[in-house]
Amino acid sequence: MRVVSGELGGRKLVTPDGEDTRPTSERVREAIFNSLFSLGAIEGARVLDLFAGSGALGIEALSRGAEHATFVEQDRAALAALRENVETLNIGSDSAVIAGDGLRHLVSMADYDLMLLDPPYGFDGWEELLSSIGSGTIVIESDRVVAVPIGSVVHRVKKYGGTVVMIVTLSPRGEEEE
Repeated sequence: MRVVSGELGGRKLVTPDGEDTRPTSERVREAIFNSLFSLGAIEGARVLDLFAGSGALGIEALSRGAEHATFVEQDRAALAALRENVETLNIGSDSAVIAGDGLRHLVSMADYDLMLLDPPYGFDGWEELLSSIGSGTIVIESDRVVAVPIGSVVHRVKKYGGTVVMIVTLSPRGEEEE
């Protein structure tokens, strides 16, 4: 697997062995980031890559002009691959790696402009997760369409085989679009 585009484009990423981590394909990442670029959501963004796996999504954001990426991952094999990718690509000064559960991290969540949410398929904590975020642009990668809070703007819903990608802007809590 490689970084698709940007300043790190073409660089190889390490992925963990086994079936526990499902890396986002290069084709899907390219489509996601082309859509985010057209929304102006990447340049200078502070990014949260929750359930980061190997970090491919957050690394792609950094490669395409994001200011900083915070990666949160709890699987040991994925965490080892993620740390190796950060070190090999020399992006440690532009990123932070947090070992732990994604939902628990949201309790202490800082302000992020772009959130990349790619939990394991079958994840059923979407309502809790999305209500914890508040506002911002999010990318949801799931095995199904996910219900988003009222007042959210759904920019894109696209199916790639068994993967559904949604790009959504959440309004601040309590504020609904008119």
